[in-house]
Amino acid sequence: MENQFKRRPMDHYPIFLNVRTKRIVVSGAGETAVAKLRLLLKTTAEICVYGERPHADITAWSAEGRLRLVPRAIAEGDAAGASLFYAANDDEAEDARAAAVGRAAGALVNVVDNFEASAFLTPAIVDRDPVTVAIGTEGAAPVLARRIKAAIEEQLPPSLGILARIARSFRHRAEMLPQGRKRRAFWGRFYDGEGQRAFAEGGEAAVRNTLETLLTDAIENREKPGSVALIGTGPGNPELLTLMARRILHEADVVLHDRLVPQAILELARREALIIETGKTGYGESWSQEDINALMIRHAGNGARVARLKSGDPAIFGRLDEELDALDAAGIAFEVVPGITSASAAAASMGASLTRRGRNSSLRILTGREVEGFAEHDWR
Repeated sequence: MENQFKRRPMDHYPIFLNVRTKRIVVSGAGETAVAKLRLLLKTTAEICVYGERPHADITAWSAEGRLRLVPRAIAEGDAAGASLFYAANDDEAEDARAAAVGRAAGALVNVVDNFEASAFLTPAIVDRDPVTVAIGTEGAAPVLARRIKAAIEEQLPPSLGILARIARSFRHRAEMLPQGRKRRAFWGRFYDGEGQRAFAEGGEAAVRNTLETLLTDAIENREKPGSVALIGTGPGNPELLTLMARRILHEADVVLHDRLVPQAILELARREALIIETGKTGYGESWSQEDINALMIRHAGNGARVARLKSGDPAIFGRLDEELDALDAAGIAFEVVPGITSASAAAASMGASLTRRGRNSSLRILTGREVEGFAEHDWR
């Protein structure tokens, strides 16, 4: 079994090429070329396309000045000075002829959908400029590469690139901190949630202010403030968690969860997190609301990032106001992350709608239990 997973040497070494002002030539002007060009146009390279009957998108890009279009088949000498060359003609024989032109010019050649004839492969890419994640399978499983790309896209917020660009401009300021643990801790606080929260609340200006605050805290050895995120975990299916809920849960130092939150969701927390069940059981041993409030405040007061998990949506019969009041009174920062309430989840599982035009103009959500015990409702 151990030999089954033995690592074999790589045939393709992953690198990032500097293509600024470099010439990239594409032979072909159809659908296949369009797919490659959508990625190439994100670069600062000089792109030249050769192909008869060009696709409308390529014609439009040429009119916008984003690439140079030569509406004929590629010929000997057309690839002179090219660093990269793509053969994307949707025709095996024409691709072979074009690839020979590229190789004769000394360019690295990629023949689309021809692994053996290619000197390099274009990976699946997650673009959060300047952060780029490249995924390759050495041509073995392109569909798997796309699935991995989709999973990573979910995990990396769109604002990540903005944070990275702002951080790059702040690096000279961070050099006020000594190299090593202290500087790593500073950047760790920024990337582990502080920067993302600042951007969500106030955009780029708030991010820059947060960096200044974090730097001052690090220089003066101030303890980082804790916070609490009250998260709705929905009906229990991890796939129904919001992306924000997943991110915060992954960053949390302490996780407090209701009894109905399943293990599959708790496993999304990082391994180092302290996980405490604070559930209530009818006529059984339970945590009081006062004890839960005190636990949140104690951990957050010690600088921890606390994730308070509630099934469904925290604002619907989740005693959210009581916990927010306690946190506010203690001066603890908090945020609320909504979840899918069980009313919506139940309707979805039945393939039904909670509202219907011409049938009902309102919706009531009732609880089966009040402060004094069972709730009395007129169920008719």
